[in-house]
Amino acid sequence: MNPDRPVPWHEQLLKFAKMLGEMFYGMTIYEMVRDLNKQRGMIERLFILAVFGDVLGVPILPPYYALRLLPYVVPNIRGWRYSMLRERDLTDLCDQEIT
Repeated sequence: MNPDRPVPWHEQLLKFAKMLGEMFYGMTIYEMVRDLNKQRGMIERLFILAVFGDVLGVPILPPYYALRLLPYVVPNIRGWRYSMLRERDLTDLCDQEIT
């Protein structure tokens, strides 16, 4: 786009509408979506621990079921191992928000 040419009014209107939509999203449901994503991640890590805990030395399910679920879990194993083995402290237990 040529910097000397003015921006058409409909492009400015679309940018403004997008900005208002993002502001409305942030004011209304952003925190809920973030909390739901945290909760989903915790449940997913627990599921992978129950199925593939033997990778960390925690045998829970027989290997037959783990092998049947392996194709679905392979993309998540590296991140799961990192999240399960990372060092945690007291500040990880509380939310970073003050309400």
